Amino acid sequence: MNTPKLPVVVIGAGPIGLAAAAHLIERGLEPLVLEAGPSAGSAVRGWVHVRLFSPWAEVTDPAAEKLLAPTGWVRPDGGTYPTGGDWAERYLQPLADTLGDKVRYGTTVTGVARAGRDRIVDSGRDEQPLTVHIRTADGHEERITAHAVIDASGTWSTPSPLGADGLPALGEKSAADRIAYGVPDLNDPAVRARYAGRRTAVVGSGASAFTALAQLADLAKDEPGTHAVWILRRGLTGSTYGGGEADQLPARGALGLRAKAAVEEGHASAVTGFRTESVERDADGRLVLSAEDGRRLDPVDEIIVLTGFRPDLSFLSELRLGLDERLQAPTALAPLIDPNVHSCGTVYPHGVNELSHPEQGVYLVGMKSYGRAPTFLAMTGYEQVRSIAAAIAGDRESAERVELTLPETGVCGGAGLFDEPENAEQSSGCCAAPATLQIGAPAPSGGC
Repeated sequence: MNTPKLPVVVIGAGPIGLAAAAHLIERGLEPLVLEAGPSAGSAVRGWVHVRLFSPWAEVTDPAAEKLLAPTGWVRPDGGTYPTGGDWAERYLQPLADTLGDKVRYGTTVTGVARAGRDRIVDSGRDEQPLTVHIRTADGHEERITAHAVIDASGTWSTPSPLGADGLPALGEKSAADRIAYGVPDLNDPAVRARYAGRRTAVVGSGASAFTALAQLADLAKDEPGTHAVWILRRGLTGSTYGGGEADQLPARGALGLRAKAAVEEGHASAVTGFRTESVERDADGRLVLSAEDGRRLDPVDEIIVLTGFRPDLSFLSELRLGLDERLQAPTALAPLIDPNVHSCGTVYPHGVNELSHPEQGVYLVGMKSYGRAPTFLAMTGYEQVRSIAAAIAGDRESAERVELTLPETGVCGGAGLFDEPENAEQSSGCCAAPATLQIGAPAPSGGC
């Protein structure tokens, strides 16, 4: 495409999207970051109470730090662990402020296409720029012409449902007033009152579920009658709680031990091999979960669904994307991250070659590039956008050179953000390596 004077549109002002903008600027390219929310890191702000597994030293991007340095910004103590709120306020928002009018808030991308060509048309396709259709907060519609598009919109807005078949369980939508799709903030008095003295079903087997179990167990010590029913689609094994004291990420290991203690101390009871098919209200208005094998659980008052996330591909429907049929990740990347095969120790840094699509100039990055796989690291995302920015700038040699060395992995197993595939190895689904970040996975008092 002969469109270098057009901006490179970046979708999403989260950690990877803002890092993409920083790398583009470093390459002399003009980024335009479109953020649906009212501020930087809107998705991260959805879990402000969550503390990361990883320290500050591992959750900032080098090119972003170069942009921030002239403003007087000082990176927080690299050995301390930020919450989601800290990350957003002390790094993401200052970075976005430094980018100034290169970031547009309240801007929802409704479609991306090739100018004048729907996905069927071949003729002249690669010579046309990309068009990004947007809707602003006041309802105004606009079309932006772009040299390339980097989609870093993540997966936070599309949590996976309660149903074991990947679709909403029967009755799930009608019970929405009693269902949460994230770790609740029990520091909020209103949220705390919602779960205090009640039975809550926690569905999921990863770090988010561990966090919910641990927090509900703490609540039970102050509020009698508080109890968690932990619903797992698989069995309960020695590796279910992760690496414990042997985990090289101490915060992650401690979280698994807290979840284990919640069960052993009677604050939570585990129900295994339960594949939810439906949820219905009983005569008292409480919720009853039923499984595909016919089992029905005793009524609960609330349900917390922590079964992972998935990418929203609806606004990319006119583009020619090459996606794996199972993971919904780029075809060349999928074999490297497939949790049915790989553990966290065998996912390697990658760049433009693995992230390219049949549609030239279009890239899915960050958590969205991993589709439904749970092994994403922020450090990996920063390497993704460094490589892509180099490729867009025409520096193919740099784009194809791996400039990230990941640390050796710690103990894995059961620490993933998503439910692990049934046929995965015991160590699969672990999405963090020592001193690295797993986007959005709650730690003892939060995540990642």
